[in-house]
Amino acid sequence: MTSNPFFERSTLPYELPAFAEIGDEHYLPAFERGMVEQLGEIAAITASEEPPTFGNTIVALESSGALLTRVSNVFFNIAGSDSNARTEAIEAEISPRLAAHRDAIHLDPELFGRVESLYERRADLGLEGEQARLLEQYYLRFVRAGARLDAAQQERLRELNAQLASAATEFGQNNLAATNAATLVLDSAEEVAGLAAAAVAAAAENARSLGHDGKWALSLQNVSNQPVLAELADREVRRRMLAVSLGRGFGDTGRNGPLAARIAALRAERAALLGYPDHASYAVEDQTAKTAPAVEEMLGRLVAPAVANAEREADELAVAMRADATGTAELRSWDWQFWSERVRAERFSVDAEALRPYLELERVLWDGVFFAAGQVYGITVRERDDLIGYHPEVRVFEVFDADGAALGLFLGDFFTRPSKRGGAWMNELVSQSRLLGQRPVVVNNLNIVKPPEGEPALLTWDNVRTLFHEFGHALHGLFSDVTYPFFAGTEVPRDFVEFPSQVNEMWMARPEILANYAKHIDTGEQIPAALVERLAAAERFGEGFRTVEYLAAALLDWAWHRIPGAEATADVDAEEFEADALSKAGLALAAIPPRYRTGYFAHIFAGGYAAGYYSYIWSEVLDADTVQWFSDSAAPIRDKGEAFRRELLARGGSVDPLEAFESFRGRAPEIEPLLIRRGLTA
Repeated sequence: MTSNPFFERSTLPYELPAFAEIGDEHYLPAFERGMVEQLGEIAAITASEEPPTFGNTIVALESSGALLTRVSNVFFNIAGSDSNARTEAIEAEISPRLAAHRDAIHLDPELFGRVESLYERRADLGLEGEQARLLEQYYLRFVRAGARLDAAQQERLRELNAQLASAATEFGQNNLAATNAATLVLDSAEEVAGLAAAAVAAAAENARSLGHDGKWALSLQNVSNQPVLAELADREVRRRMLAVSLGRGFGDTGRNGPLAARIAALRAERAALLGYPDHASYAVEDQTAKTAPAVEEMLGRLVAPAVANAEREADELAVAMRADATGTAELRSWDWQFWSERVRAERFSVDAEALRPYLELERVLWDGVFFAAGQVYGITVRERDDLIGYHPEVRVFEVFDADGAALGLFLGDFFTRPSKRGGAWMNELVSQSRLLGQRPVVVNNLNIVKPPEGEPALLTWDNVRTLFHEFGHALHGLFSDVTYPFFAGTEVPRDFVEFPSQVNEMWMARPEILANYAKHIDTGEQIPAALVERLAAAERFGEGFRTVEYLAAALLDWAWHRIPGAEATADVDAEEFEADALSKAGLALAAIPPRYRTGYFAHIFAGGYAAGYYSYIWSEVLDADTVQWFSDSAAPIRDKGEAFRRELLARGGSVDPLEAFESFRGRAPEIEPLLIRRGLTA
């Protein structure tokens, strides 16, 4: 192929990929040429007769692989957000080839020799700041990738990496298929009783789009406890909904249980080959946690008080069930969300469905998410109807700094569809870099249920939280101000990356922000102040449940990745392993399944969170501490925002994240604000 949109840098604003020109047929040729080009660039580095310098080795490495980066950024976003049979086939083929390509670079002895030579002489090179850190990080990356292994060990490492890449792709594709197949199709209007009219209409439209005219279809999100369980009045429908959710990946037709066991065994073997007792120890070494015992100490501190909170909540819900004429049965997992919502509505007079008319997508986006960013950081946003995304539903926005200077592009892909995996995430299509002269292009993917044509999208409170959260990731990318792409935006340790996005959630409930966006869709009436106060109180209700379901998933992830290399075997029953792990962790609560079960835990088996799901609550320590600073400091909000942006968001991975936090906060992070937030101080 001689003509391909990826072969040259895009000429569109900010190098936005030319989606109008990109077809499925362009990906594989671009991957193949991109790998060949980068290997040629690496060969030029190692063939140089000049002694290694920071410029001819490290900067040259940073400048290599431009074509491969362009196609990878676009393709893997498409693979998650708008896949089809052809892209799935490409992903299955290219993933192990990319793993082999990375190994070809990291296991190149001549290239590592140049990097190691620079590292050993680093004190004499006159490097400062970002340069010194870049050299250090490249050296560590090569060592952790196996550069010091002998030839036979490296060959086995290549085999393991290829197998893991293929298995992770297979897990993700299985998960998407299983989630779509588990859509619950209901035959009667009585079965959707309890849903708001807009939700009923959306379910009918979903059924029609899937070929079930005259019925109602409830598609699953990629979590255990489906949000719709809080609304469905029919207990049997709730039971069926949770059953199909929890059963994904298991059973006679489920492939992800055995596949997860195989992935865990391969990772354990790889860790042992690299000199680590288990994959978790390997994974956390270059994170801010540093050691497995540090993670275990933090998680272990939270389990007992979280379970105690959840048990108190269960007692309250059981009382409410018994008091109701129909509530004679024992509280089960499929009852928890429904009765929790009933108790919340009665105790705090907060009806989740009554909130929706105040939470219309466009208002939340413009008058909430974008408005808050303007108040805190001074940025402005305008939609670019002249630029198109990778799907008709994708919207493109240009972002400007307080002085009017252009920052970058933000793409919003808000609605669920069968071709999109569950959850919400941020990708960078173009990373900021002064070295490469690039400004950021970032995308947020969400899974908001799409309303019928012409109807407004009315959100849940959790949808609003997700919008603010993901835009926090987007701001991390947009505010990046580094020289080298290695450090751009969210290129930080996994257990730090959620910190800025969690901080951004705080603005959703700030009175001045909430008052600006939470207005009734029909009347324009501002959300009542009393309702806001009750909403804040209601937010704290159910914290025991939320903490337990999260900890169960985090410790399940940890159990899979603390398997010693010498004991690694794929001959493990995933469901039995899971039950044993939760029991040992003290989290085997029948009424509270983990947020993700093994069969659909895509974060850890198809994504980058292996032995890293703990990072959400690890980051929340920093988040809660920072929210306290934003709330307590007397400085104007714009001054606070500038300090947070300058010291943390703009610097990406160019400085040690914890050192940057301590410089910003004036001390080490403290866990007490998190314990107070989650009600774990008792």
